Amino acid sequence: MFAAMHNPKAAYAKAGIETGVETADPHKLVLMLFEGALLAIASASLHMKRNGGAEDVARKGEAISKAINIIGNGLKASLDLEGGGELAGRLGALYDYMGARLLHANARNEPAVLDEVSHLLAELKGAWEQIGGKP
Repeated sequence: MFAAMHNPKAAYAKAGIETGVETADPHKLVLMLFEGALLAIASASLHMKRNGGAEDVARKGEAISKAINIIGNGLKASLDLEGGGELAGRLGALYDYMGARLLHANARNEPAVLDEVSHLLAELKGAWEQIGGKP
């Protein structure tokens, strides 16, 4: 499903995340991507709910853009669509859906949509944690 040949380190770096990339194994890198996306969504939610003016609007947009980038250029880019079969394809479609929902949340200022995407990511992260380093 997630392939080493797709170079998760490059996908992680491309998504703009820092800390421990050079020493982490591919499984840990994917977990770090999930964590980064979840943190970005939490930040967007905070700024959306606070609604303190132009600065909050800008920071909300930046955080949502970061989450979209992590999901599309990190999580989705690390999928092995050939070796991962139907599951990898479905995950790719789910990541596309999440990106579209995040754009919707940003445009319509809907915290519930951020919560929806956060919940989906948390579920996937939990499953990925259970897989662990198993082959």
